[in-house]
Amino acid sequence: MDNEKITEIAEGIKAVLIAIVCALVLTSAFALIMQVTAMPDKMILPVNLTIKAASVFVGCALSLRGQKGWLRGMFVGLAFTCLSGLLFGLLGGDFAFSWLLIVEVLFGLIAGALSGMFSVNFR
Repeated sequence: MDNEKITEIAEGIKAVLIAIVCALVLTSAFALIMQVTAMPDKMILPVNLTIKAASVFVGCALSLRGQKGWLRGMFVGLAFTCLSGLLFGLLGGDFAFSWLLIVEVLFGLIAGALSGMFSVNFR
């Protein structure tokens, strides 16, 4: 494997790790806000998806450079969605396959592709 491929893989892994840390921080902050305020439960899904999209964007923006931003961003979005789903499922103790998982994976792919395109073109 040449150095360019190793750099691209390292950037992708770094982006996923940054996205996971960002999601943990933002989700913890949202959980505190939910406990303090009387926010309705129907707000959880849209805020959760927004947190995931923002986390993928931050990870891509801080890590990805070069070419094929959409493809590398899709990798970041997919890897982040899978890892964060497992992590939050283990932390919450309620990991289950459902239609929501499919929606989140597709959402992660789209958010990753858009974030990757932005990251490599506007740096």
